[in-house]
Amino acid sequence: MIARLCLPTLERCAARGLAWFLVAGLALAGAAGCGAGRGQVPPGTTDPDKLLFERGTAALNDRKWLTAREYFRQIVDGYPQSPYRADAKLGLADTYLGERTAQSYVQAINEYREFLTFYPTHPRADYAQFKLAMCHYYQMAKPERDQTETKEALKEFEVFFERFPNSKLAEEARQRQREARDRLSESEFRVGLFYYRARWYPGALDRFREVLAADPGFTRRDAVYYYLAETLVKVQRPAEALPYYERLVEEFEQSEYLEDARKRIAELKAATAQKTVGAGLDLEAVLDARAK
Repeated sequence: MIARLCLPTLERCAARGLAWFLVAGLALAGAAGCGAGRGQVPPGTTDPDKLLFERGTAALNDRKWLTAREYFRQIVDGYPQSPYRADAKLGLADTYLGERTAQSYVQAINEYREFLTFYPTHPRADYAQFKLAMCHYYQMAKPERDQTETKEALKEFEVFFERFPNSKLAEEARQRQREARDRLSESEFRVGLFYYRARWYPGALDRFREVLAADPGFTRRDAVYYYLAETLVKVQRPAEALPYYERLVEEFEQSEYLEDARKRIAELKAATAQKTVGAGLDLEAVLDARAK
C-alpha cells in the first residue's frame, strides 16, 4: 500500500528533475553558443577583419567595453596586415579608457603609447596623444592632494601641441590644458594661503609670486593678486602692494575681491598723499630755518 502511494510521488519528482535538467542544459547550451559566437567570424565571410572592426566599433559606441575589446583584440593579434589594425589598436585603448578605473588607465596609457611608437605618422596619432594626456587628466586629484597626475597631464598636452599644433583636437586640448594648469596653480595658491593665514608671510610671498610667474594666465589670479598685496601690506611694503590691487581691478570686471581691492587702493593712495604732504611741510620748514 505504501509503495503504491509513493510511486506516483516518485514519478512526479523524477519528471520534475528531468524537466529542470533539460531547462538548465538548454540554458547552458544557449550561453555557450552566445559566448562562442561573440567575436567569431562566420565561415566564408569576406573581409573578416572589417566585420570584426565594425562590430567592435558598434560595441564601443554602446559602451560595451569587454565586447568591443574582444573584437579589437582579434584584429590586433590575428590580422597583422589588416588596414584596420591601427584603428583597432586605438579602439582597444579606448575600451580601457572608457572603464575609468585605476587599473584600466594604466592599460590605456600602455596601449596609446604603443600606438604612437608603432604608428607615429598615422593620421590619428594626434588623437592617441590627446587621449594619452586625458588618461592623466581624468586622474587629477583635488587641489589639496598630490598633483603628480596633473603634472603628467600637462607634460602630455605639451607634447601634443609640439607635435600636432594644427590638430582638429587643439581647441579641446587647450581647454583641458587650461583646466590642468588651473588645478596645479590652485594647489600652489592654497599652500600660500595657508602660510598667509598662519602668518608666515615670507612663505606666502614666495608661493604667490611663484604662481604668477609659472602661470600668468591662472583663471583665479585675482585671488593671488589680492592675497599677495595683502601680504605685502602686512610686512609694511604698501608701495609694492598697490600695483597688485590695481591689476586686480583692471583685469577683472567681476571678482569677490573687487570691492576690498578698491578700498585698499583708496586707503594706500590717501596714506601716500599724507606722507607726501607731511614730507613737503618738513622740507619747507627746513628751508625757512636755513633762510633765517
